[in-house]
This record gives sequence, structure tokens and C-alpha cells, in this order.
Amino acid sequence: MKFVAVTSCPTGIAHSQMAAENLLQIAERLGHDIDVEVQGAMGTQDELDADAIAEADAVIITSDTSVSRDRFEGKLVLKGTVKDGVNNAEAVIEKAAELADAGKTGSVTFGSGEGAADADAEAAASSEAESGAERAQPDEPVRRGGDPEKGLFARLKKLFS
Repeated sequence: MKFVAVTSCPTGIAHSQMAAENLLQIAERLGHDIDVEVQGAMGTQDELDADAIAEADAVIITSDTSVSRDRFEGKLVLKGTVKDGVNNAEAVIEKAAELADAGKTGSVTFGSGEGAADADAEAAASSEAESGAERAQPDEPVRRGGDPEKGLFARLKKLFS
């Protein structure tokens, strides 16, 4: 199967390249062909040409920034985060192969970005329903962060005591 991919992150120094390398290695190991374009601080590297895009069965975008999808019109486009490309490239490629085999077209969100559109829509509906009304206070305070025993201040306290 033939894929094209675009990786991009806000800084564009390491994560885009790591995701690109993982996608290349995993696709090769699984017996697929893939061309990967990296967008980052240094500009665009290995830019995808129109022929490669036309031949592709699917387009994989692992990006934390905005990537123009105009050139992928009519193709199956899978969109996830750079984290998906770095940590879970095999699942990304397997999902692309599965959807391409099924003949799916359009845009699909996967991995860490999955459900983000649903969450946005749910939040908008929730805020509309509560507009003008007081928000209910939760019974327990919202706790953010990890285990306070492992936090910076706890570790420093142990270190200096």
C-alpha cells in the first residue's frame, strides 16, 4: 500500500523529525511505501509532489499545527497529533491501511486527537445550555496535576530535611 504523510509541530526542531522517522521505519517494516514531508522551524523538508499524492492510497497527517489539506482533495486523510506519530506509528499506519482497504475517503481523526471535535461540539452545546444560568459547583474541588507526594515542592522538602 502507498501512503504519504505530513508531520509538523509548533517548534519543528525534533518531534516532527522523530514522527517522520518512525512512520518511515514502521511502514517499511509492514511492507508499505510511504513518503513523508516534514514541516518545521527549518521550513519544509522532502515536500510531497503531486504524483506521490495522486498515487497514495491514504494521507497521514501527524501535526500539532495547521496543515493545508487542499492538495489532498478526494483522498482519505487521517489526522492525529505528532505524539501519535512518535509514540504509536504502527497503529497509525495500520489504521490507514484498514480504512484504505475499506475504500473510505474523507477525513478521519485518530489517536490522541480522537474525539477532539466531539469535545468541542459538546462544550459549545453545554455553554449554550448554561448561558445566563449559574454554573453548578461540583461537590469536590477539581484537582489538577499529579500526586502531590511526587511534586517538586515535596521532593525539595525531603531533600533539604
